[in-house]
Amino acid sequence: MILILLGLILWSGSHFWKRLAPDSRAAAGDKGKIIVAVLSVLAIVLMVIGYRNAVGEVYWGRTAAMTGINNLLMLLAFYLYAASGKGTRVTRAIRHPQLTAVIVWSGAHLLVNGDTPSFLLFGGMAAWALAEIVLLNRAQGPRGAYHAPPIKSEIIAVVATFVVFAVVAGIHAALGYNPFG
Repeated sequence: MILILLGLILWSGSHFWKRLAPDSRAAAGDKGKIIVAVLSVLAIVLMVIGYRNAVGEVYWGRTAAMTGINNLLMLLAFYLYAASGKGTRVTRAIRHPQLTAVIVWSGAHLLVNGDTPSFLLFGGMAAWALAEIVLLNRAQGPRGAYHAPPIKSEIIAVVATFVVFAVVAGIHAALGYNPFG
């Protein structure tokens, strides 16, 4: 589980860089974006390898009901992520939809993966997203005015949600993790 932890630390550190050391991050300019991207990919690789090889205590497993709830939550997570890019109406209520999507994604995965490696990985990602929201809210101050997007943005976000859900479900199935139970 050490690789999961190292991946979480690397992921969090690279993403917190802009919030905790803004002068250093600004001085790096465009190279800073490349550094964060490379560190993020490395962090994901570490987390995936660590998770696939981790052994831990199992407290609960998948049930049909939890699998169904997981899939519904995953649709919500993908929608929140898509909504952030299109600025849909949900952004009126949720200030940071991408980070909220990470929290929903984490919770959905914990419903069907009740083992200690999952607690570390998904719980760690949820903790990072919550901390990032707090830091962003402090840095950004009060919200600005909301402008309702055209209905086309809503439609694109919904279509993207189902397309990405299908692709991710296919990837999970190909890796031997049937997302439909």
